[in-house]
Amino acid sequence: MTSLPTSNTAPFFGWYVVAATFVLAIFGWGVGFYGPPIYLQMVVQRTGWSVALVSTAVTLHFLVGAAVVANLPRLYRFTGVPVLTVTGAVLLALGVVGWSVADQPWHLFAAALLSGTGWVAMGAAAVNAIIAPWFIRSRPAALSMAYNGASVGGIIFSPLWVMLIASSGFAQAAIIVGISMVTVVAALSILAFSKSPDVLGQSPDGAQSDQVVPRTAPSLATPVPGGSLWRDRRFITLAAGMAAGLFAQIGLLAHLFSIMVPVFGSQAAGLLMGGATVSAIVGRTGIGWLMPPSADRRLIASASYGVQIIGSLMLLATDAENAATMVVGVLLFGLGIGNATSLPPLIAQMEFDKADVFRVVPLIVALSQATYALAPALFGIARTVSDPAVFILAVAIQFLAVIAFLCGRHK
Repeated sequence: MTSLPTSNTAPFFGWYVVAATFVLAIFGWGVGFYGPPIYLQMVVQRTGWSVALVSTAVTLHFLVGAAVVANLPRLYRFTGVPVLTVTGAVLLALGVVGWSVADQPWHLFAAALLSGTGWVAMGAAAVNAIIAPWFIRSRPAALSMAYNGASVGGIIFSPLWVMLIASSGFAQAAIIVGISMVTVVAALSILAFSKSPDVLGQSPDGAQSDQVVPRTAPSLATPVPGGSLWRDRRFITLAAGMAAGLFAQIGLLAHLFSIMVPVFGSQAAGLLMGGATVSAIVGRTGIGWLMPPSADRRLIASASYGVQIIGSLMLLATDAENAATMVVGVLLFGLGIGNATSLPPLIAQMEFDKADVFRVVPLIVALSQATYALAPALFGIARTVSDPAVFILAVAIQFLAVIAFLCGRHK
């Protein structure tokens, strides 16, 4: 009797890293991205300070994060991924507690420095850096799954913050969330982020050691020396496209809820914003799993923005009168929300040498974050003219994003 051959090969660990990074993104975006608008309201209510003053602290939170994320590769080399990730969680937790107890403006700005510094170690560039060593061919699917944690973070934490603050107060809520976040991130760092394919003797995508993992498509990329990156057409257009697209999204989303309230009421408008988040998950997941390996990712990014432009135009055309059309417009706009974050790193993977990707992704994220930090204010100025001006501005800026992506295509 012949027994079947057995295999002692360990399961590919990369998908466990994806799951861990998904959870990391839930906390990163839930506390560091979706949290500040709620902190703003709570601080204004507790202190009586002007919205302009507290809004400046929110802007500082994102601007200091942009400065830190640009140096993320250097920080990873100095400390390693696990240590830096836990440090980021600790700083973010301390910063949020600082927001909750600040009784002088300078306390608030100090808290913003801490929270802004910490959250980028759990943000977009961090997610890409953690996932990239484990995947080449399957990186679009892996990143889409990990980045979906960002959307889930908004779904979970936006109502969770409100509930905890209502029941326990802002300071107690910040302590509860902060301790929970640091505990979970520390566990993830020990169990998942401390591992690497080399340490476990595995290859990207789970290929056997005698197999060669091909690139997702033929690439002629050569290393870009030093400062030449800032003169590289691919980098400039990729950075400009990502920054413009996120600027339009953040600016419109900052005002969309209050624009919809007169039409739907607060509760229904909140549900519709949740629908936009679900739509973002569907859009990101669909592209991550269905995008052909040889696809022109700049064209796909442009098409994603094209869908959002159609959604914005539908919102503009309704003039807050046709509720059904507004629902469709919001859902169409939502389809591209996640892709604005996940597609640019995938474009960088295709167009740049592997070593350059680890420079390019943090830089484009930093430039985008520094840019979109100003978006709510500019869209607020447009709204003083009229609500439709918000949609017109979004469409115009997203057209610029499409143009930037198309201008950077390989010739």
